[in-house]
This record gives sequence, structure tokens and C-alpha cells, in this order.
Amino acid sequence: MTKRAMAWLAAAALALAGCGERAPEQEPAAAAPAPAAPPQAEAAKPERPALRVTTLDGKPWDLADRRGKWVVVNFWATWCSPCLKEMPELSALDAMHEHIEVVGLAYEEIDAGAMRAFLQEHPVVYPVAIVDVYAPPADFDTPRGLPMTYLIAPDGRVAKRFLGPVTAADLENAIAAAGGPAAEAG
Repeated sequence: MTKRAMAWLAAAALALAGCGERAPEQEPAAAAPAPAAPPQAEAAKPERPALRVTTLDGKPWDLADRRGKWVVVNFWATWCSPCLKEMPELSALDAMHEHIEVVGLAYEEIDAGAMRAFLQEHPVVYPVAIVDVYAPPADFDTPRGLPMTYLIAPDGRVAKRFLGPVTAADLENAIAAAGGPAAEAG
């Protein structure tokens, strides 16, 4: 099977796994993440994952530098309707809480210029990096659907995983359940 066919099949699987409709202007192969390895070949992931990416603004972003804070690692794509719906909430969560940081990992084949243009239309306050769908971050599971969100505790361990849309309240409740500060009444 060709890479293009595999990519198209992976996109179809992601769409069925939780993402809404793709934007009509996208061709299936253009938005087609493909798993880096078959599920049976994936090794166990570390309790305290490493993540080093370069954000769209060219700055290095390292998960290890965020120790002491709760970190939300959100895998998403521009063509994923639930991903787009959760972006404003994740942005507000990042802006409103000093103890929480969000990073968006665009899991699709898109160039930086197109992503910057997209973010002009859908602005967020948190950093965004484009990750290679053929070599996603090794310490995280290859997303089997989008959005895929990890809540990382201040000690660097994975506190919770969310497959599918997540709200600020879901994340605040997970933080409180894991022993972090409770959500402030507003």
C-alpha cells in the first residue's frame, strides 16, 4: 500500500474515532496523519514523558522546563471540528490560571505559513507546534483519534489522558482530583 493510501486510511480512521467533519477545502491526503507504528509495536511509555518541540514562533518548548505547573498537552488538527471547539476554552484556561500551561501540538501535514494563517482566524494564547505525523513525540502514544489531550502533573508524570473533546471544567476537575488546586468559583 502506498504512503498516500495509508495516509488517507489513517485520516478516515481519525475522523471516525472522534473528529467531526473535515473542512471541505481539505483533500483527504493533506490532513492524513498516519500512525508511526502499528499498535502492537508501540513500547510502554514513560511515567514522566519528555517533550521538546519548536513552536511556530521559532522558540524551543520543553516540558521539563514546566515542572511545578500543570501542563495540558493537546494533540489537534485544523480539520477536526471538536478540536476547534475546544481551542477557546483551552486558551482561556491557560490565560486564567498561573499554575496551568497549555501547548497545542498540531498533528497534521501542514506548513508553518498555513498554520499561522489558520491561527490568525482562530487565535489562542498558548504556544502551538506542528508535529510530524510520521514521527510523533516518542514519549506519547500515537493519537488514535483527535483531539487527544494529556494532563501532566507538576512532578512531570501523566495524571490523566482524554480522548475526544475536553473542557476547561474537565481539566480543572482532573487537577483537583489529582490533588491540585480546585477550580475557583466564578
